[in-house]
Amino acid sequence: MALGVGGSTPEQALARLANMTARAEPIGLGEYQARIAKAQALMCERGIAAIYLNAGSNLRYFTGVKWSPSERMVGAILPAKGALAYIAPAFEEDTIRDFREVEGVIHSWQEHESPYRLLLDILQGLGVEADPVAPPVVGLCPSMAFFMFDGIRRLAQGYDFIDAAAVIDPCRFHKSATELALMQQAKDMTLEVHKAAASILREGISTLEVAEFIHQAHRKVGAPGSTFCIVLFGEASAFPHGVKHAQVLKDGDMVLIDTGCQLHGYQSDITRSYVFGTPSERQRAFWNTEKAAQQAAFEAARPGAPCQVVDAAARRCLEAAGLGPDYQLPGLPHRTGHGIGLDIHEGPYLVRGDGTPLAEGMCFSNEPMICVPGEFGIRLEDHFYMTAEGPRWFTQPSHSIDDPFGLNV
Repeated sequence: MALGVGGSTPEQALARLANMTARAEPIGLGEYQARIAKAQALMCERGIAAIYLNAGSNLRYFTGVKWSPSERMVGAILPAKGALAYIAPAFEEDTIRDFREVEGVIHSWQEHESPYRLLLDILQGLGVEADPVAPPVVGLCPSMAFFMFDGIRRLAQGYDFIDAAAVIDPCRFHKSATELALMQQAKDMTLEVHKAAASILREGISTLEVAEFIHQAHRKVGAPGSTFCIVLFGEASAFPHGVKHAQVLKDGDMVLIDTGCQLHGYQSDITRSYVFGTPSERQRAFWNTEKAAQQAAFEAARPGAPCQVVDAAARRCLEAAGLGPDYQLPGLPHRTGHGIGLDIHEGPYLVRGDGTPLAEGMCFSNEPMICVPGEFGIRLEDHFYMTAEGPRWFTQPSHSIDDPFGLNV
């Protein structure tokens, strides 16, 4: 099969796409309240008096507040018992009130004032009082900037600060039915965009043109646009996250497209690799090895097994084909997969050393990429989620190098 021959114009491909978000249900108040209740139960169990949630995905996960982190402190303090409280610049107070899904007093600070002092005052007001003899344990958001942590600890006496991941991770690792449905829809949307992008390929098209089409296509299916987009042709496809220069498509080039979007904050992230024109036997052999490694990783993902066994299974498959070993090239230069949810990359990870037991509700990418320097790279990336019985694909893996989307099955 000569992929791209007799394909579509960008206008024709866009016209075939339609908004796919009509039945997508955002996270509701009841679920936010359940998340908070779970976090507070963990805090009581582990002797943690309160946690601070900084702007970003952790704040959004528990409160619904969509806010990008910056040098200004915006966040929420969640005590082990009682209602949470927000902290924000005074001029942002009304905006925080508009964004939040969970009620809570908003404590504000003026530009010349210290938000770190305010945070400590809020803790006192919530009953988490400093004690130099028996300091209460307070978890700080793992994604907060160091300068914020440093500002807090310079002012604080009588607190034992720890990483709030001890509370946050057990909540975020396990996705609810609503979260899974949002991710399923986002991934379905991106897969349709992939199919459309493949249909517009022609000799001479540039990676920049394809990337711009993908942005438009994601908007057509109902996303704000692409969260990210990597388009690589030929030798450039051997660089996992691309090169600085654009490429122009030639017959026989490997095509690697890695892109995603978000739906109500939840992410998709799918990669497809195939050849424009007729694959060589070498390209075909490496592609089939990549597909086998992806399947080996999937089959190793059993409930209760540590995350690292999935990475090990993919590497054994590649090493049996003469690749590697470990991170050596030709072979797999990075981990086999990452968690996904509100963040494109989040824990736990399918990598050596991650002993987190696989459990129901966890979601992962499966992408044991093969890089052949100077020739091409092949990454087949689909995602799966764990059930009580084992893993299930969000999207079905690429069918074959000749028919990557299974259109001729």
